[in-house]
Amino acid sequence: QVQLVESGGVSVQAGGSLRLSCAASRVTYSSYCMAWFLQAPGKGREGVASIHSDGSKTYADSVKGRFTISQDNAKNTLSLEMNSLKPEDTAMYYCAANSRPSTYCTPGYLWPPFFPYWGQGTQVTVSS
Repeated sequence: QVQLVESGGVSVQAGGSLRLSCAASRVTYSSYCMAWFLQAPGKGREGVASIHSDGSKTYADSVKGRFTISQDNAKNTLSLEMNSLKPEDTAMYYCAANSRPSTYCTPGYLWPPFFPYWGQGTQVTVSS
């Protein structure tokens, strides 16, 4: 069973930066997709960035140029570097994983039911 544990969420001022981490364990698939989702109060989860085991990365339009997803395979860690933060980035952030091919690791397929593995989330609050 894949286990994911997020960390790094804090309260920051608008314009600030933050780095979220997701420690992954028991990821035994040779091909996998890992993604970051956010869930704002009263809204559903939406994908913001994804990275496939083949190295390909994708981003939602709302975070392009501001957020960077990366993974450290040696440390089994997924990261999300968040810059130029805006109040509307305030949300609970989750990392998630599945074993789908890279074709399905793109914004159009970042649909929560496609991801069987989830972390518990980490809260990011951006104040104006």
